[in-house]
Amino acid sequence: MSSFIDPLRYANRLSGRDRFRWRLISDDGTPVMCASGVRVCVDASLDEEAKLLKSKRLPEGIVVCTGEGIEQYHSAPLVALLRFCARRNVRLYGLGTGAWVLAAAGLLSDTRCTIHWDTMAAFSETFEGLNLTDALFVEQKGIVTCAGEFAAFDLAISSVEHRCGSDVARSVCRFLTADQWREGESCQSAPLGLRFSGASEKLIRIIRIMENSVDEPLTIRAIAQEQGLSCRQIQRLFLHHLKATPMRYYLLLRMARARQLLELTDMSVLQVAIACGFVSSSHFSKCFRDHFGESPSSLRRC
Repeated sequence: MSSFIDPLRYANRLSGRDRFRWRLISDDGTPVMCASGVRVCVDASLDEEAKLLKSKRLPEGIVVCTGEGIEQYHSAPLVALLRFCARRNVRLYGLGTGAWVLAAAGLLSDTRCTIHWDTMAAFSETFEGLNLTDALFVEQKGIVTCAGEFAAFDLAISSVEHRCGSDVARSVCRFLTADQWREGESCQSAPLGLRFSGASEKLIRIIRIMENSVDEPLTIRAIAQEQGLSCRQIQRLFLHHLKATPMRYYLLLRMARARQLLELTDMSVLQVAIACGFVSSSHFSKCFRDHFGESPSSLRRC
């Protein structure tokens, strides 16, 4: 939330005008305890805000900012408010797992969207008909979804540029000691350092292929043929930049996907195994135990 609001605040300050205004709303109007233990005060409850919006001019946008545990969150007043605003062409924003709320409200069907990479697998398995993409933020049909975290800063600066111009956007970045902001289409899930280390675009494309083929893993030979490379070239790329063989890295992707599905969905162990490209639950359980030191069923009981 701070990554999104602070750039707007500084845009007001540096432009000498209140170009942006906001109100904070919680479910019941009481302060919200964030994950870091800081209590955030709000201006109104959802019911109070809904009555206000129906009697006054609608805002330009509604921002849903959520965190961990959103999969278990069900709020009829919030869904009603979001649908009311959507029908009246109010722009809707989902920051981080806020996209989960928008999807649960039925507002992301056939709409290009994104969510934090750590939730992507569970998100796509839970909701059908999503046009999910690995990006920092995406806007389509009046709905903006954002990966959250520092991507919220990039989205905010993009909004500042759109409303106040490039000069103000650059001034906000300088004031916040940020060299620049990233485009929304930038990949969020590339391994740490690859985006800015001069790593080969070929490597990032190969990783994308692996991420999109977790349920039906491809052979390195098939990937090499698709990319016009040799298996040896791919081997060298992974060893040089990631200190791992291609198959080892591929397995790590599948294990991370499996853990996410076990933690965030109600899929059975067998369903998770199949979704992660394993032919049997026994083979999957052995690989999972070797990697995480516990069985899939043990993780579920925690």
